[in-house]
Amino acid sequence: MRITQGAFSFLPDLTDDQIRAQVQYCIDNGWAVSLEFTDDPHPRNTYWDMWGHPMFDNPDAAALMMELNECRKVYGDRYIRFVAFDATHGWESVKLSFLVNRPADEPGYRLERQEVNGRSIRYTTKPYAADRPAGNRYA
Repeated sequence: MRITQGAFSFLPDLTDDQIRAQVQYCIDNGWAVSLEFTDDPHPRNTYWDMWGHPMFDNPDAAALMMELNECRKVYGDRYIRFVAFDATHGWESVKLSFLVNRPADEPGYRLERQEVNGRSIRYTTKPYAADRPAGNRYA
């Protein structure tokens, strides 16, 4: 199952040159850029681990691409996403995010059904990867 989160998630994976172009676009717009990683990409898991520090006043995409390569060396078996934050007054939010690395095997999610009061039914999505402990989910 292919996880679809952020921009470009329904397209084939971006090449490093395409990633560099998107990063440069964000830098040209004055947005702070950073990298985050996780082994639990559940849609409600919005707090991923940050790789390094956000890059403010970065002149070009080369520094982030260097950090991406380092992050891939350490966490290449996990999801890594690029995040661009606009600190402009009135926005102060993420303007763009997309996945830049995926594990080789993406196990997907299962739908769990729970019957509750009044014949109501609740559904919960649970990732198959979460059956294994953190750090060993995509081994």
